[in-house]
This record gives sequence, structure tokens and C-alpha cells, in this order.
Amino acid sequence: MTEADDDLALARRALGGEDRAFTALMRRHKDGLFRFVRRYVGDADAAYEVTQEAFVAAWRALDRFDGRRPFATWLRAIALNKCRDRGRRLAVRRIVFGERPADAPEALRAPDRGPTPEAALADAELRATLDKAIARLPAKLKEPLLLTYFADMTQQEAADVLGVSVKAVETRAYRARQRLAGMLAHLADR
Repeated sequence: MTEADDDLALARRALGGEDRAFTALMRRHKDGLFRFVRRYVGDADAAYEVTQEAFVAAWRALDRFDGRRPFATWLRAIALNKCRDRGRRLAVRRIVFGERPADAPEALRAPDRGPTPEAALADAELRATLDKAIARLPAKLKEPLLLTYFADMTQQEAADVLGVSVKAVETRAYRARQRLAGMLAHLADR
């Protein structure tokens, strides 16, 4: 039995009222979904909230999961919509309230560096730089990149989620990589 079969069976059991089945689905997919969302939003705290929202939405929409595509793909489509919703909310807040000052508490918060020394620190800094660079990409470039490179979806699966052609996914992911390389090179020159 494949993981997709297991996911479908768990989803059916959850629909039948077995709460533990949905908990098993959450445990199975939470780490990958969190990484996907963190790369999209560029902030671990916000990613945690969006991931929770995605799981709540998945629970509410579980009766619409048909099993024709993998549960992980369906879940990432939900998370992608939650990321977009968050982006729209933030855009409205920026218009209404303006940009947050650099000395705002969330700007001063130190990133989580983990318990290990220099290597973990360098890793965390590189990951934070990459996440921030990815978060700055336009949605049309960011979404195919995240789905194909970081969520391990095929280009066809990403195309289905985004509602575009496979060629569009390929082109946009390529352009995203090119733009990221430029951003990261610019940061390295500093």
C-alpha cells in the first residue's frame, strides 16, 4: 500500500468520524507543509499560523478530497490559498497603517538558531536569507518554484494546483531561479 493509498484511507476514516485518522494525516504532512509555507511567507511564526489555518481548512473541506491527486498536493493547494489570503491581508494593512518601523518588536526578534554551534548558525542564516529572498519573489514566480522544488510536486501537479500549463510552470520556475540567483548574488556582494 502506497502513502497515497494510506492517505486516502485515513481521509475516509476521518470523514467517518475518526478524529485520530485526521491527526495521523496532520502528523504525516505537517513538517513538509510548514517548510512550504515558511518559504512562501518568509517568517517562521507566520508560517506556523498559516499552517494551522491550512489544516483547519483541510478538515472543513475533507469531504471534497476525492483522492484523484495525492493528499499532499491537495493540502498544499489549500496552504497556497491561505498564503495568498495572508498576503492580501498584509497588503491591506500596509495601505491602511503603513509600513512597520524597523524597531518593531517582530523586527527585533532573534531567529531560532537551534542548539548546535557555528554550523547550525550558518545554516539558519542561509535558510533565513533564502526564505526572505523567496518571499520577495512575485507570486507568479514564487508559487511554481515552491511547489516544484520545495514541495516535491511534479510540474504537472503544480500546473493543476495553479491552473496553468506545464510549460508555464517550467518557465516561471526557471525565471524564479534566475531572479533568486540575482538576489542572492547581490546580497553576497554586500
